[in-house]
Amino acid sequence: MSFTHLHVHTGYSLLDGSCKIKEIISRAKELNMTSLAITDHGVMYGVIDFYKEAKANGIKPILGCEVYVSPSSRFEKQAKQGDRYYHLILLAKNNEGYENLTKIVSKGFTEGFYYKPRIDFELLQEYHEGIIALSACLAGEIPKLISRGREDDAKKVARKYKDLFGEGNFYLELQNHGIPEQKFVNQSLVRIGKELDIPLVATNDIHYINAEDATAHDILLCIQTGKTVSDPDRMRYEGGQFFLKSEDEMRALFPYAPEAIENTEKIADMCNVEIKFGETKLPEYQVPEDILQRSTLRAYVRAVLKETTLKIMKTVKR
Repeated sequence: MSFTHLHVHTGYSLLDGSCKIKEIISRAKELNMTSLAITDHGVMYGVIDFYKEAKANGIKPILGCEVYVSPSSRFEKQAKQGDRYYHLILLAKNNEGYENLTKIVSKGFTEGFYYKPRIDFELLQEYHEGIIALSACLAGEIPKLISRGREDDAKKVARKYKDLFGEGNFYLELQNHGIPEQKFVNQSLVRIGKELDIPLVATNDIHYINAEDATAHDILLCIQTGKTVSDPDRMRYEGGQFFLKSEDEMRALFPYAPEAIENTEKIADMCNVEIKFGETKLPEYQVPEDILQRSTLRAYVRAVLKETTLKIMKTVKR
């Protein structure tokens, strides 16, 4: 019997997660956990530190990200009614998946940034190989549709992701932080899972390490949103349950879905990324053939530098 946390926010989920990498790895070790994921919001800043620290402590690192998925194209950046983005958990199964995940996250910044680093379904289609996806928290597309009474539409989205990631690579995510809405959503997710033959997985949306850290995390959210603790309408994580729970605590939350607990370990077993350090890895850059034929590298570099300088000057003038 074992359990792996697959939905974890560190301090690299800026002003949202408060878990320090060394401390959360240490706590996981205290709880006799053999693996742990990192899934910060839209970024992978902490992945290397997490990987090294986990390895040094005999913990298997599961590398991932909770991405922001645009409901339309990532290139569309105009205010519209409706949702700006949905959450989706992506985990790297292997080195190909890790490389694809870094590309997805990078393009979220370079191509899709609009309030958040957003990706879209097109990017997932292009870079889905080697990746496992989870339907995420209440901010995920499927849970949101369920919450709005649109279970049939939620089924369509679930089927779409199952078809994209392939059999055994997409999971419906059950969470229980004592929030009434989650109970309603979980009931629907169980039904959808049975009907579409999509496996379930249990997670805790970890934003702090210990239960007593909830107050400090609440203050962190106030800093993020520019609110005071006394503001009744501010963003908050109700219930104080967003911490690193033990296996027994997690099993007690999902007595009706023991397979969702077992699947955390199944996913952990599937995820095997090996990062080699100490090697020089230079990017490949193809110099245009006509440049090589008509000039030296020095002349080419000067031309590129001149073009770049002109672009910067035009930007400054604006």
